[in-house]
Amino acid sequence: MSRAALFIIFLVLQLLHSGSSRSVRDSNLLVSDGLDDKLISQSYSLLQVVDDLKADTVTCEPIYGFLPCATSFWGVLFMVIVYEILLYLANDYISRGSNLFFTMYGTGFFGASVFHILGTIPQVGIVLVTGVTGTTETAEEMATMSIGLLAGSAIMLLTLVWGSVVAFGSSDISESPTTSNRGHNKKRFSFTGYGVTTDAETSSTARIMVVSLIPFLILLVAKVLNSTTGIRIVILVSLLVSFAFLVTYCVYQVFEPWIQNRRLEFLMSTYVQKTLLPSFLTASGTPNVSNIQEVFTRIDQNHNTYISAYELRALILGIQIGEVGLESDYVEKAMEDFDLSGDSQISEQEFVNGISKWVNANSSVNGQGQKHRRFLSSKSKDALEGQQKQVAKKKKSKLTDKSWTNHIKAAYLLILGIGITLLLANPLMETIQDFSTAASIPTFFTSYVLVPFAINYGQALQAITSARVKYENAISLTLSEIYNGVFMNNVMGLTMFLGLVYIRDLSWDVCAAVLAVVIICTVMGLYTSYSRKFPFWTSIIAYIMYPISLLMIYVLTTFFGWT
Repeated sequence: MSRAALFIIFLVLQLLHSGSSRSVRDSNLLVSDGLDDKLISQSYSLLQVVDDLKADTVTCEPIYGFLPCATSFWGVLFMVIVYEILLYLANDYISRGSNLFFTMYGTGFFGASVFHILGTIPQVGIVLVTGVTGTTETAEEMATMSIGLLAGSAIMLLTLVWGSVVAFGSSDISESPTTSNRGHNKKRFSFTGYGVTTDAETSSTARIMVVSLIPFLILLVAKVLNSTTGIRIVILVSLLVSFAFLVTYCVYQVFEPWIQNRRLEFLMSTYVQKTLLPSFLTASGTPNVSNIQEVFTRIDQNHNTYISAYELRALILGIQIGEVGLESDYVEKAMEDFDLSGDSQISEQEFVNGISKWVNANSSVNGQGQKHRRFLSSKSKDALEGQQKQVAKKKKSKLTDKSWTNHIKAAYLLILGIGITLLLANPLMETIQDFSTAASIPTFFTSYVLVPFAINYGQALQAITSARVKYENAISLTLSEIYNGVFMNNVMGLTMFLGLVYIRDLSWDVCAAVLAVVIICTVMGLYTSYSRKFPFWTSIIAYIMYPISLLMIYVLTTFFGWT
């Protein structure tokens, strides 16, 4: 569907481009047809009146020679919407491609470094393209918009997206911690009795996020300096600190891969809920062995033909639709049910048998609507064995082909997404400038709101979908994704931005967005670092903080002279 949308949008753009025109006002370019001067004068007067009745037509030069341009307010607004949709599609392609690579390679060097960097390509790509191309004057004009993009992304994640996770994931938190966030809400809704709870690792991730604010604090020192040399030194120090944080963060995950493991668990649970669960059964209601074996292959991240307890935990998170939770004793019980050989590992055959029993048990419902377990009937067992024999003959070649297919698909998605992002970076920012001029809105505010919305829209939908499961582990993993995203946005985005400012010696003053990021991220970071229970009313506060950040920037720029 996204390919069709992409084709239609480009087709519309080309149609718009083919209809561009301009008016000619210079009378010297008119050619006489030989009539008397009086007739010429009357004709020219009539043409002049008609031309004056038209709106002033301003010609515009198409970007790259083929992308359309517009001069009217509604035309520019339409262009902004089209570019926003294309940017969303590009971000979706990059996310899908990097996630596919991560699920294939698992934790390690790729998960610790490359995967996180790929996630920041939309923001960083726009900053790089607008900063590298063009003259120094153009780069300086884009600098404020670029920092607005980085600040807007971080604040949007910690306010609107964070608040949505709490709002949609809320359940009764007045019960004991072992039964909260289960989705079985028996008490009436209340702003204080409903909410979400998280685990200790989520709070640790929030503390790591707070550390990313140190380069922003260093930048604020430049605001009190009057020396150009002093400001450049502050920018250089902030650049080096942010780059050091980026490298340290990647190296830390190589030796302490708990952040990668949580990311892998989040992706696996999302994949299981959206893709695998509907395919566990055939149309006739019997276990679909080929799909179950495919699940086994995807969960087996180290490709040793066995599943460990940790890998099984990721699957359990995705399939826990019933009344069970994710306590360690339940994972141990599931291991006992699957691991019939007792070697603390689950073979493919044990996995197929265990999932088949689980599918049959959970699809069997008695008259009172309560689930009960039952083992496979002899007929189901015969059908199961028949499917296993057929799949076993094709398995080796099929998995090899699929592995290469996944690599090609992931590379294709990444190349397509990165290509669209780099292609649209300059047109998008220039169109936003034109829209701001036409609507009499500062360009900073449009880059602060519009571009981050397109970039974070997909992540917001994914976060809300995961949060609606209403389990503590699902909520924790979702919020951890937000905190990791903010950290990478801050350090990676600021590293690229300050690098361009310093290398190209751009004239850039510390803007109000830097202070807004420091205040909003500090408040949310400290609160989430030392609290694991968030009532529903905190989501309302988070929503309110987003317009507050806009008001803060307006006050700083209007009354205090900030840029």
